This record gives sequence, structure tokens and C-alpha cells, in this order.
Amino acid sequence: MFFQDFFSIFGFLLLSSLLSSIIFVASFVISLKSDDIEKLSAYECGFNPFEDSRNEFDVRFYIVAILFLIFDLELSFLFPFSISYNTGQFQALIAMLFFLFILTIGFVYE
Repeated sequence: MFFQDFFSIFGFLLLSSLLSSIIFVASFVISLKSDDIEKLSAYECGFNPFEDSRNEFDVRFYIVAILFLIFDLELSFLFPFSISYNTGQFQALIAMLFFLFILTIGFVYE
């Protein structure tokens, strides 16, 4: 019974793992490998530092991070819920609607 309920999620995970592995190996095999001074030099963010590293970040970086967390939480709870909802439990629907309401409040607040 457990495998029947979550077979589509397991299939999705298997397919995405297989596809990401194929893309990773293909990019490693196909890519050009030429060593030069710029590629071998140490860097932090792609360009040479021009200011003190203790400056404040722009608020937009934090907003993007919070948005990612909100949508990541939403998807990680909606996948299993959508698979197991066929049992018809009304309390589970109310709990999920409450969870989505809380996430919507966080999104509006942001």
C-alpha cells in the first residue's frame, strides 16, 4: 500500500536523479578543458574585491532567499499531500489550507 500511494513521487525522484546524472556526466565529458591563470586563480564571487568585505548586503538578497524558502516549503508539503489526499479526510484538507494560508501571509508580509 505504501508503494502504491507514493509510486509517482518515487518515479519522479528516480527520473530526476537519472536526468541530472546524465547531464552532469555529459557536461564533464563534452566541456573544453583549457587551464589558464584566470581559471586557476582563487576568487570568491567572480571579480576582484574592491571594497571591505564587511559591507551591508542589499535587502533584495534576503527577500529572494525568503521567497525561495516559502516556495520550497510549499512544494515539499504539497507533493505528498496531493498523493495521499485520495483518502478523503476533510481534516487533512483543512490543515493544508491553514498551512497555505500561513505561507501566504508570509509572502504578503515580505
